[in-house]
Amino acid sequence: MPLLSVKQLNVSFGQNKVVQDLSFDLNKNEILGIVGESGSGKSVSSLAIMRLLSPKAKIEGDILFQEQNISKLSEEEVRRLRGNDISMIFQEPMSSLNPSMKCGKQVCEILQLHKKLSFKDAKNEVLQLFEKVKLPRPQEIFKSYPHQISGGQKQRVMIAMAIACKPKLLIADEPTTALDVTVQKEILQLLKDIQRETKMSIIFISHDLALVAQFANRVAVMYQGKLVEINTSKEIFTNPQQAYSKALLASKPRTDQRLKKLPTVTDILENNPPTEIETKIERQQRHQELYAKEPLLKVNQVSKIFGSKGNWFKKDNQFYAVNDVSFELYEGETLGLVGESGCGKSTLGNLILGIEKVNAGEIWYKGQDLANLSSKEFKKLRREIQLIFQDPFSSLNPRLSVGEAIVEPMLVHHIYANRKEAVKKAYELLDRVGLSAEHFHRYPHEFSGGQRQRIGIARTIGVQPKLVICDESVSALDISVQAQVLNLLNELKQDFGFTYIFISHDLSVVKYMSDQLLVMYQGEIVERGDADDVYANPKKEYTSDLIAAIPQ
Repeated sequence: MPLLSVKQLNVSFGQNKVVQDLSFDLNKNEILGIVGESGSGKSVSSLAIMRLLSPKAKIEGDILFQEQNISKLSEEEVRRLRGNDISMIFQEPMSSLNPSMKCGKQVCEILQLHKKLSFKDAKNEVLQLFEKVKLPRPQEIFKSYPHQISGGQKQRVMIAMAIACKPKLLIADEPTTALDVTVQKEILQLLKDIQRETKMSIIFISHDLALVAQFANRVAVMYQGKLVEINTSKEIFTNPQQAYSKALLASKPRTDQRLKKLPTVTDILENNPPTEIETKIERQQRHQELYAKEPLLKVNQVSKIFGSKGNWFKKDNQFYAVNDVSFELYEGETLGLVGESGCGKSTLGNLILGIEKVNAGEIWYKGQDLANLSSKEFKKLRREIQLIFQDPFSSLNPRLSVGEAIVEPMLVHHIYANRKEAVKKAYELLDRVGLSAEHFHRYPHEFSGGQRQRIGIARTIGVQPKLVICDESVSALDISVQAQVLNLLNELKQDFGFTYIFISHDLSVVKYMSDQLLVMYQGEIVERGDADDVYANPKKEYTSDLIAAIPQ
């Protein structure tokens, strides 16, 4: 008898049917992976199982859990089930954890509610759970607020919360999306160990196909709200039957050859995948021309020191976020920057952008030392050095239409003579990034993640920058949308002569995008070289470990 049976599930919001006739079984002690693009219905179907969809959603069909029909249960009965027998790990732990409540107390609440434990007993159990999920310093993290711990630690707190009552079913919705490869590997191993020990079943939702291949026993492939294929993990990844499954697998950047353009799902479904390859000789010739010029940016022995919690004036309580970093960046180059969370990648980007001030060293851009410019002087250069954010939704003003969000910085930097010209350019930019004129008057919440990232790119290129820092700008996108955005970035680089610093924890993406590669560890550059050479022949053990952690 299956633990969970979903039968003819349909979910609609108004006239929009987002899940159609979905049926599958989940057995006891089984891991089922669900893959598909953004908007394919993966998360909506899992929220329907948890009965967490808004009252506006129209849900039809049956969801049988241990032969109980969840669809027919009262709110009180579902509450007893949720957290006790069925738990969920959400994609973004920061928005799932209560920011005004200490981490330990949040997990205690679950145990007090479902197990009726006293606070003292609940606390002891939570500390044991924190040890089980391999959180360092459990006592300290128990008393910490979510903003005081790292992304990987927040995700571990969420896992502790989800497994606190030893659920029979755990739904993990993109639980490792924003984590670097080594932390991701640890989290997945942790989930596997807990699953082996407790025999619980897991529904594992992810856009990372390689992760699902390693983790799941069976895999369901969803497309436009429908289940297109379900089979064993081995069969799906070695012998997919449906055209969409094949297209999804072919969208990930390959590490054995360098295509000039990545295939998207649409390309493959239309039987028109790009096949043009950049050869080693072509790459060498391009690099010879590139590095014959003067550098656009010179970073020379730059350090940034932050004070830790406690006495800010004691040197003992200080640490180097960036330590004695030097490199050169050439016009038209894409420089890849990789490393684990907390290694200093984003801090280095912030120093170049002038968001943070350097403690030592120089940053030369077109003959000017950025480190010594006043805020007023730096403002004149702000237009030329721009950033594409990791999360476009939180970087777009929800009160401004996307057209106004693109127009505003053009007006601030006086790029066009008047507003009419800026608006005309904004329409052109929307078209250039694959959106349409009708999108000008819509608001950020009306777009998908991939579309919002395109809007962020349009806003950035609207001010005609020279140097663009892409800080984890494709990490939250599904595989096909990621391919579209990477192709767009490369096309824009060719058309407008952009220079990129490409920061990411996804080494396969960084390898594909980059000319040179810098590997950072604890604030220092530990390895550098041609991206293909570093990937194929890493000289440092740390780089080898990063590459080994990439799911295959």
